[in-house]
Amino acid sequence: MLAREAIVHRPVAVAFAVMMLAVVTSRLNAAQAQQAEAANWKAQFLTLCDLAVAELNKPVTPFKESHRTTEDATTHHVPFFEDSYGVRALLVAYDLTGDRKYLDACTRWADHVVALQQRMTPRGAYYVNYEAGRAVDQDKGDWWLADSSSVAMAILATAVRTQDVQRRARYLASTRSFSRLVIDNYVGKDGGITDGIWSSFAGEWWCSTAIFGAFAYLSYGEKHDPEYLKVALAATDWLNRHNLNKPQPPAFEPLGPGVVFYTLEFYTVALPYLEAGTPRRQAAETEIGVALDWLAKNQQGRGAQNSLDYLDSATYMSGMPYLMYIFAGALPQYRDQAAEGDKELQYIHALLFKNGEPHTTRLQVWEFMTWAMLSYAERVSPGSARRSSQVAVVR
Repeated sequence: MLAREAIVHRPVAVAFAVMMLAVVTSRLNAAQAQQAEAANWKAQFLTLCDLAVAELNKPVTPFKESHRTTEDATTHHVPFFEDSYGVRALLVAYDLTGDRKYLDACTRWADHVVALQQRMTPRGAYYVNYEAGRAVDQDKGDWWLADSSSVAMAILATAVRTQDVQRRARYLASTRSFSRLVIDNYVGKDGGITDGIWSSFAGEWWCSTAIFGAFAYLSYGEKHDPEYLKVALAATDWLNRHNLNKPQPPAFEPLGPGVVFYTLEFYTVALPYLEAGTPRRQAAETEIGVALDWLAKNQQGRGAQNSLDYLDSATYMSGMPYLMYIFAGALPQYRDQAAEGDKELQYIHALLFKNGEPHTTRLQVWEFMTWAMLSYAERVSPGSARRSSQVAVVR
């Protein structure tokens, strides 16, 4: 009787084994596909990083507005805040590979920027390499805090990686000098931050508040100085009050790529410090939702039909996947943003390489590429672009 039952149930057992084998095979195939996809993202990222290293290693010359339409392949001649996003991405490439060429390009750039800072008035200001505005060794003309804050984030990120003790101390002293200048002079009574010495508008402004606020959060994560956290939280409250749908000044210009990029990056570094369920966190998530909804309606890689020119007036669009990936991991309601970010990043990469290698000497292409590099950095190494020196790197 037992033998007969075994014979009767054998087909069922065989069918079950076949089904389980199919499940295991499917999972193996899915895992292999994911590994292949990850390797492809990494390869594309490092291709861009190698192009950026070659560009940053050229002699630096002053930026001129004519560079928007002409090329000079022998020098590097763009505003430093554009470089800063590429530098932050190159540091992730160094984390991933340990290849010194990526770190060396960043320290060379940082050394140059810090040396120029020593010649700036007011003390602590960064020179941003604009044709207009205040130059080194001058005490007249506009000086913009928002763009300088982007530069400061790259100097801080380079300090996090370098093993040269003296260089690291010099970089941290540089960011500390900049912070002191801003906190003592340009933080407003309502928590917003003015754009430094700007003849067009002297009030608390969304862009300087967002970028310096992000830098303040990152500085707190590295140095644990409560003064940074106090300023950053006040900036959070200011941005929450001056919601994304309000016109500027003192809040936002009509919602567009630049506003979305800078404010969303601010919220990516703010979120870990905002307690769930609090009014401050709820208001922040409302603003995040408004910005992500704008992306869903305007990203061409996701099917939007609009007139945004990614390679000219809307270069910020290449940095949006960077932000989408972060929110996909940080907020459960936005998990779908990872897959949507992949679609957009594929579209961005195709634009960059449409006619061969990107022409990095053209301002708009360099902008577009450096923000794209930051998107790739987050895709292949989540969180690395924002890490502190206390986080161990595992390759």
